Amino acid sequence: MGFKCGIVGLPNVGKSTLFNALTKTAAAQAANYPFCTIEPNTGEVAVPDSRMRQIADIAGSKELIPTRINFVDIAGLVRGASKGEGLGNQFLANIREVDAIAHVLRCFEDDDITHVEGRIDPVSDAQTVETELMLSDLESLERRIVQIRKRATGKDKEATTVLPMMEEALKLLQNGEPVRMLLKGIAPDDLLILKGLNLLTSKPVLYVCNVAEGDAAKGNEHTEAVAKMAQEQGAQSVIISAAIEAEVSQLPDEDAQLFLGEMGLEEPGLDRLIRAGYSLLDLITYFTAGPKETRAWTVHRGAKAPQAAGVIHTDFERGFIRAQTIAFNDYVAFKGEVGAKEAGKARDEGKEYVVQDGDVMLFKFNT
Repeated sequence: MGFKCGIVGLPNVGKSTLFNALTKTAAAQAANYPFCTIEPNTGEVAVPDSRMRQIADIAGSKELIPTRINFVDIAGLVRGASKGEGLGNQFLANIREVDAIAHVLRCFEDDDITHVEGRIDPVSDAQTVETELMLSDLESLERRIVQIRKRATGKDKEATTVLPMMEEALKLLQNGEPVRMLLKGIAPDDLLILKGLNLLTSKPVLYVCNVAEGDAAKGNEHTEAVAKMAQEQGAQSVIISAAIEAEVSQLPDEDAQLFLGEMGLEEPGLDRLIRAGYSLLDLITYFTAGPKETRAWTVHRGAKAPQAAGVIHTDFERGFIRAQTIAFNDYVAFKGEVGAKEAGKARDEGKEYVVQDGDVMLFKFNT
């Protein structure tokens, strides 16, 4: 299990260049004119995790199988997209299908690359796209809520359950705020209702500041403004140079590390983007390990052992008995399963066990 992250933004901010770098392909055309991306390009990449190699070396695994993430490169939005400007309707439909939004913002100056608004102001750019998404949600909710209110008046059970959340979302939008502001401290049942509404602005957002090579390590005044905006919204931001990522993606690992070092960077931007994305959706990783393979699996934080087993196979969840669990640090410290058992660090956990990030697990189940 991974997640699908849509890369959005105004035209010419570096979305396709970043996508190409992330997926190490040239599938998305990167060109200096609006709407060069018309169909959404999708790419699947491995989630980097240094813990896998450590586990595999101890377990003597022949193969490493990381968990994976899907990126969707969605064409540039423009002012008026909610009313069909540009290719607006198509773009908004593509955004509706992703789990989270990586909003790429131009935080670099370059006279050779035009800006659709004629100036460099990433905060304003973010507000332009956000406004279009809110207008689309507002139109959608106002249309749907009329029928729901009628059904609720008639004591329809489903309508009376859904209506309060629709009313709250509508009030937020009418006040110029995105629906994701409701996510703070929301009850689990209400969260399910909200997700069921499939509103564009209910999706978590990560702001990706695309900077020039010289600003990749520390950012600039534009990235500082974006970071402030993200903090006010309870969102996150990361600094990435799409130009550097494009170069790194074409280099062998050893050369890539040297190049990053020269740029004052410890790791590729992809690693930071993935970690930020995981945090955004509250995802964690657990591992299975043996002579054949070490494999990473992704679950939502708070998932219990049977749910984690179900990620491997639904039969594992249905027939779950218990899970042998070793914390990653213990697995490394005691040199694997045998050593962890001898040290009393291999625990048998039942159905109520909440999986922790980095757990090395072995499931027992009835067939």
